[in-house]
Amino acid sequence: MFYISAYLERNRPVYYERLLGVSRDGDWNGWITFFLHAIEEQAGENGKKAKAILDLYDEMKRTVPGVTRSQYAVAAIDALFGAPVFSSAEFYEQAAIPKVSGAKILKDLEENDIIQILQRGAGRRASMYAFPRLLAITEGDRL
Repeated sequence: MFYISAYLERNRPVYYERLLGVSRDGDWNGWITFFLHAIEEQAGENGKKAKAILDLYDEMKRTVPGVTRSQYAVAAIDALFGAPVFSSAEFYEQAAIPKVSGAKILKDLEENDIIQILQRGAGRRASMYAFPRLLAITEGDRL
């Protein structure tokens, strides 16, 4: 995703000054220069995030099959990258993995610190999990 608002928020005083410059002085060049710089910087950050995600995906393709010893390892990886916060039921459905196999994979991934449990399931409520390394990349270390 391309969120220009992150740059604008970080540079709020200049952002407001450039907007005021347009309405007060007709300084469109100042606004355009500021905005193009914002796009350039944000694109660079997004490129770094995309590379970090691809690197993590490649690492998981090497790690998860050994950890799970499952024929569903690639499907599990794809499900993790599709939704880094998920319920066990969503995981089974997204990965198209039988529930018994999926439960073992989730257990193996949790025991090897690839995913972490956010909330244990109880009764009909499914357990909730997170893939913290992907969240750290996409959300800037909020987890």
